[in-house]
Order: sequence, then structure tokens, then C-alpha cells
Amino acid sequence: MLSLLIGIPLLGAAVIGLIPEQLDRQIHRTLALTFGLILFGLSMGLLLQFDPSLGSLQLAETVPWIPQLGLIYELGVDGISLPLVVMNGLLVLIAIWASGKVERPRLYYSLLLMLAAAVAGAFLAQNLLLFFLFYEIELIPLYLLIAIWGGPRRTYAATKFLVYTALSGILLLIGFFGLSWLSDTNSFTYAVLQAHPLPLVQQSLLLIPILLGLAIKIPLVPFHTWLPDGHVEASTPISVLLAGLLLKLGTYGLLRFGLQLLPDAWEQAGPWLAGLAVVNVLYGSFNALVQQDMKKLVAYSSIAHMGYILLAAAAATPLALVGSIFQMISHGLISALLFLLVGAVYTNTGTRDLKLLEGLLNPERGLPLIGSLMVLGVMASGGTPGMVGFIAEFIVFRGSFPVFPLQTLLCMIGTGLTAAYFLLMVNRAFFGRLSDVAIAMPRRRLGERLPAAVLAVIVVLLGLQPAWVTGWVEPTMVHILDPASTAVVLAPVSDVGHPTLL
Repeated sequence: MLSLLIGIPLLGAAVIGLIPEQLDRQIHRTLALTFGLILFGLSMGLLLQFDPSLGSLQLAETVPWIPQLGLIYELGVDGISLPLVVMNGLLVLIAIWASGKVERPRLYYSLLLMLAAAVAGAFLAQNLLLFFLFYEIELIPLYLLIAIWGGPRRTYAATKFLVYTALSGILLLIGFFGLSWLSDTNSFTYAVLQAHPLPLVQQSLLLIPILLGLAIKIPLVPFHTWLPDGHVEASTPISVLLAGLLLKLGTYGLLRFGLQLLPDAWEQAGPWLAGLAVVNVLYGSFNALVQQDMKKLVAYSSIAHMGYILLAAAAATPLALVGSIFQMISHGLISALLFLLVGAVYTNTGTRDLKLLEGLLNPERGLPLIGSLMVLGVMASGGTPGMVGFIAEFIVFRGSFPVFPLQTLLCMIGTGLTAAYFLLMVNRAFFGRLSDVAIAMPRRRLGERLPAAVLAVIVVLLGLQPAWVTGWVEPTMVHILDPASTAVVLAPVSDVGHPTLL
């Protein structure tokens, strides 16, 4: 089952790669949509097979690969990786749908499906070297997708992304080799390393390269500069995947390798990480306030919201850890929605400049549906009750406050700043008299707006029923903090509307 989540998109990439480029580009798109739909169906099937009452690893698959090097094909899923794998299936399908007519569709869709396979593999890998392989493999398709189908400065942005994230991978590899060597196990198997805890000094030494590597990927200030450039130059579907999935590899790594494998050092580093979270939230928010490019504004907002995940991970209480996963899902859905809508504005008006846009909510000649969804999206990002963003931030703050009260209060300022910069954006671009730049806007087909509409519905549904996520995550978080515990703190899945920790 887990191997299919990697194999199906790889098979799709191979099949599309064999279709001649000269054929109708719709054939490539239809095939990509088919394989994307199968991938999403498999991820939903995984959801049904997963037992939410268990906190341990499930559906494990192990195949010896190069055991002499410690490289074993080991996959598994728990409450940390399950929602991220499901989100991978959803956002890849949406990105394919939103791609529309692209040049060189055979290469484009093949790369996109390869990216989906690599991300799924990284979330499912239970061997550190296997995770590293998938972590590095995803760089190649993403680099090409930005470098070939990006904006005017795409080469610069793609190269910057590649250099930063390659450095991230090298630092992670140093940390992984250190873990295997110092544990004296000659193994990269996650469970084996977890069963051989290291002294605090050694944990602290290993946490440094792992944290630095993941800080680049998340990205944390001051390693964030590749992200705004990458988003601005990337096409809309690639921005959806970049914000919705790729950044989550970094925060997922914090929980998987920092918290679980180096718990003593993680506890010592907690106050510093919480301080860094505050810097990320405030720096990203103040930068978003002064942006004139809508896409760059959303990119800096993304940096700020990743700070909430770091704060929750640093606090490491059961509730905060549930909040960190919920914030990953919330940020993935909301940022994907906002990037889709910004892309729709650009496609229709030819600009993302807030100085030029005005009155797009005009019901006669404007973009009323896009504008309405944008209002919903910014409300969700700003933490309006009833939306997924509110629940995520509420759980994060409630779980982190007992451990880091000052840092949590400072991060709460970010929610106010989020409302401020998004209110400025919506007010400038969507209210008032329709500007001249939008007069000749072509009418778009409803199907082109479907991906954003689907995301908007999910954002509201998870805001009204957060237990659809927390119910699958809670037992794993309890198990992480107390592996010996067999207590199940969660009600049966049929009653997940009343999660214990909430």
C-alpha cells in the first residue's frame, strides 16, 4: 500500500514520458490527472486503513536494499506522516488541474509526478538514508519546474533554491551519519536509532547540523531569502506545491529527527527555538505589510506562519504537537488557496501590483468569485473563527503557552499583523472602483476556478470539524512523548468530534 503511493506517480511519470510530444497536449494532461486522481484515492484509502487508536507505526514495509551501507527500503505511517501524505495526494491533484495549458506538457507533468513520488517517499521513509534520498530527489524536478516554466528571473530563483536546499541536504546527511556513528549501531533505521539514545552532549552536537539543515528548508530567518524569490518566479501550481508540501518536509523533520531522536538536546534548545519562532513570525509579518506584489506578500506570510509550527514543536507538549501538525495542514491548505487566487488575478489582469489593482470584486466586469474566495482565504489565514486557521493557531497557542508564555504572547501579535496586511491587500485590490488594468479581462471558465473552490470548502470544513485531523494525530503525539505508554487518550474514531486533548 505505502509503496503504491510512491510507485503510482512514478509510473505516471514514465507513461507520460513515453507519449510523443507532438500529440495533443490534452492527452498528457488527462493522463496526469488520471494518475493524480489515483494517487489521491490511494491516500484516502490509507486513511481508511490507518487505525487511529494506535500511536505506533503502522502498515510497515521492509525490503533489504544495500544493508551493508545501512540503506534499507523501510516505509511506515503514523499520525505525523498520515495527514501530510493525504495532503500530498490532494495538492498534487489540484496542482495538475490548475496547470491548464503548459508548454512542453510531457516533461512538465512527468516532473510534477516525480515530485509527488519523492515527497510521499520522504514522509513515509523509516530509514534516515532513504529519507535523505527522497529529500534530495525532490530538488531535481522542483528546480526544473521553476527554471523552465518560471517567470523572467526564473534561472536566478531556481539556482538560489537549488544551492540553499542542497546545502540543507548536506547538513542533514552530516547529522544522520553522526547519529549512526555515535550510536554505534551502524544502522540508519529510525527505530534502531530511537532505541539507542545518546548522551546529552552528543545529542547537542548532532542537533546543530540537523537544525541548520531543516531551518533552510522550512525556511527560518535568516535562511529564508530563497523562498520569496522562488515563489515570485514559480508558476502558480508550483507555488501551491512549494508552500503546501515542500516546506513541510522541514517541519516534519523537526518532529521526526529533532524531537524524537534527540529529545534531551531538543528540550535544552527549546527556549532558543521558541525565540527563533517569534523572530520568524514578526519578521515575516512586518515584511508582508510593506509588499506591493501580492505573491510576495503571501510568501512572507508563509514564512511568518511557519513560525507557529516551530513554536509548537519547541514547546513539545502533547497539545502543542497536535497543534504543530494541524498548523502544517492549515498552512498547506490556506497558502495553496491564496497562491491559486493570486495566480488567477495575475492571469486575468496581467499584474500582481497592488498599486495597479482596484475593484476586482466588481460583479459586472471584475472577478467576483475570485474576490469572494480571496476574502475567505485571508479570513482563514488571519484566524477567523470557523476557519481551519483559527483552530490551528488556537491549539498551538494553548499548547505552547504553559511552557513559553512570553514567546507565545509575542507570536500572537502575528495574528493581528496577519489580519492587517491581508486587509490592506484585499482593500486595495478588490474594493473600490474597478481600475483600468482590469477592463479587458477575459471571462474564465468555471472549471478553472474549481481547485480554489475545493480548497475553500476544505478550509471551512476542517475549521468546523477539526477532529477530522486531530483524531488521527493525538495518539502518535502521546506515544512520542511517552513511548512506553499504552494509554489511549483518544476516543474511538467514531467519536473524534470530542478529542481528549481539546
